[in-house]
Amino acid sequence: MSQAALPASPIRVSSPPTSTPAAPAAPAAPASEGAARGKGKQSQFRLIAACSLGNALEMYDFTVYSFFALLIGKLFFPSDSAYGSLLLAVATFGIGFVMRPLGGVIIGNYADRKGRKAAMTLTIGLMVLGTLCIAFAPTYASAGVFGSLMIVAGRLLQGFSLGGEVGAATAMLMESGGVKGRGFRVSWQLASQGVSALLGALTGAALYAALPQASLESWGWRLPFLLGLLIAPVGLYIRSHLQETHTADSHESSPVGRLLRAHGGTVLKGILATTAGTATMYLVVFFMPTYMIRVLHMPPSLSLLSGCVTGITLFVVSLVAGRLADRLPQRKPLVIGSLLFSVIAVYPVFWLIGHYPSVPLVLALSALLTASVNIGTTPMFLMLLEMLPAGVRASGISVIYSVGVTVFGGSSQFVVTWLLAKTGNPMAPAFYMMVCGVLSLGALLSLRERKAA
Repeated sequence: MSQAALPASPIRVSSPPTSTPAAPAAPAAPASEGAARGKGKQSQFRLIAACSLGNALEMYDFTVYSFFALLIGKLFFPSDSAYGSLLLAVATFGIGFVMRPLGGVIIGNYADRKGRKAAMTLTIGLMVLGTLCIAFAPTYASAGVFGSLMIVAGRLLQGFSLGGEVGAATAMLMESGGVKGRGFRVSWQLASQGVSALLGALTGAALYAALPQASLESWGWRLPFLLGLLIAPVGLYIRSHLQETHTADSHESSPVGRLLRAHGGTVLKGILATTAGTATMYLVVFFMPTYMIRVLHMPPSLSLLSGCVTGITLFVVSLVAGRLADRLPQRKPLVIGSLLFSVIAVYPVFWLIGHYPSVPLVLALSALLTASVNIGTTPMFLMLLEMLPAGVRASGISVIYSVGVTVFGGSSQFVVTWLLAKTGNPMAPAFYMMVCGVLSLGALLSLRERKAA
């Protein structure tokens, strides 16, 4: 966040007019400028930490559900078949995505009218309410359909919250400083999702390894959601000390209306451009543990290691991609190259996993797919941010991300699970990801890159 140098304090002198009062004051100017620069760096560091930590904790609550989908399906959505319970569980996971576009429109609009800080504080509170519903929901055996409805209500609240969180946090990261370094700042939004995946997977792996099945089913599965409630004191405290980066004229028309009228084409292309990264995130990072258990018949404690590996990969690759985005004169070739490689690689990756199933191979190839897509995701997000003016930036990214994730991410686990159940073909995730990759390539080729000042 840039800050002007502090003005030098006026000096009163009683010497004759022939003396020069500015001379003794000269050394004070550099000191004031240094203090201002130090304060600016400290403010920027605090803002990056606030956006990243808050987003990571919210994503943790939102995604830890996927790591316990098998248990939740059994406890809250009983069915005659194992795939039936899993389908209902992942459908409930996906139903949270239905609220994302609504949250993206309402909270994104709020962020463009009232400021990023106000919107980010609101999303923390909504996520806490949603997590409380899930953590304390009674099982189907004890309360019948009421417990199932509580799970659904919790997912809807979480989805609404996260729909607005991404746009406000990403816009604030971009606006917190000058053009130089904005790619690295924006990369923390995606890197924080890697942290959330790692934390969720570590928690799940530890619980599966430490607790017997009976304890996991009775109370152990609730622990990750209770831990996620830490977002309340941590997130609210850090975000309350942020400095606002955007103030709009309250008399202006709705930011969402202006966005769709003036930038509707960019929004549509942006939605399609995000499909490959979305599919990779929700199938390779969050669905792979379920795939390893259900299709490859691996132990739950070992399968959750895939979430750890892909989480670390996403964290590191996102930050590297941010640095590359700042150094490269054009970002689009990097994004296209990463998408082409991932589309070509996804089929042989799943073929190898299916024919030579082993934990080390699955971990290595999952990391490869995660890295190949996400090396271009941060530059792509930066391209979209720079194509949208500040007055509609939070709304634009919120709509692009939430709609893209809802259509191609929230439905991905349900569609792939349904395909696995109907066809028995373990290559179903590969086919889905290849289609998403082709859609992203087509949309990206039609976007014209331009750098904003």
